Amino acid sequence: MKFDIIGDIHGCFKEYKELVQKLGYDWKNNLPVHSDDRRLVFLGDLMDRGPESLKVMEHVYELVQNNLALYSPGNHCNKLYRYFLGRNVQIKHGLETTVAELNRLSSSERQKVRDQFCTLYENAPLYLHLDQGKLVVAHAGIREDYVGQFHNKVKTFVLYGDITGESNPDGTPVRRDWAKNHSGKITIVYGHTPVEEVRHIHNTWNIDTGCVFGGKLSALRYPEMETISVPSTLPYVPEKFRSFHD
Repeated sequence: MKFDIIGDIHGCFKEYKELVQKLGYDWKNNLPVHSDDRRLVFLGDLMDRGPESLKVMEHVYELVQNNLALYSPGNHCNKLYRYFLGRNVQIKHGLETTVAELNRLSSSERQKVRDQFCTLYENAPLYLHLDQGKLVVAHAGIREDYVGQFHNKVKTFVLYGDITGESNPDGTPVRRDWAKNHSGKITIVYGHTPVEEVRHIHNTWNIDTGCVFGGKLSALRYPEMETISVPSTLPYVPEKFRSFHD
């Protein structure tokens, strides 16, 4: 099986559609299908901050239901799920944009979105283990010795990265650069931390190129290991991008 793994979309449906067409998918009945038996893979954070979160969520739900794509959740997906369950979550850091979209719907439309997303989320694995174990797709990455495990430490790592418990001046958590210590034996594809260009180090690939912050929306073609990107239509916010010294 060949995969096209797409980074954090965050409601940027226009760029997503352009990227999928660039990847060679044809749209049939509003769903992208590839003639070469390729499958789309989403690594979470479908929603929040961007203009069309509900459209992206509904689209990915339809793809997964029709066995045309794979999905694992990100931290924003986890937060929206908890919001739908009625948990006490703070409606900020992007969730406010998705909630604003929900509030414009009728109660029946809102219920439909809730049911679809909860079904998508509840049936999703924490991370994806593909190609007979050679490829792992995890939202914020995963430490090699955690692969095959699903306890709370692993869940925190996959959703939020290798956090130290400290905060940066802007309130974001301080994250260790776990990719520098990866052995390279398996391919790990992740997002979560926006970078100006796809970051490839020790057979890890960070493909979150900050579309919602005015960067690009990127995909990694596997097993070709080729990256494809389209530019964002949103304003560029330079302080949202992290730089690494590899």
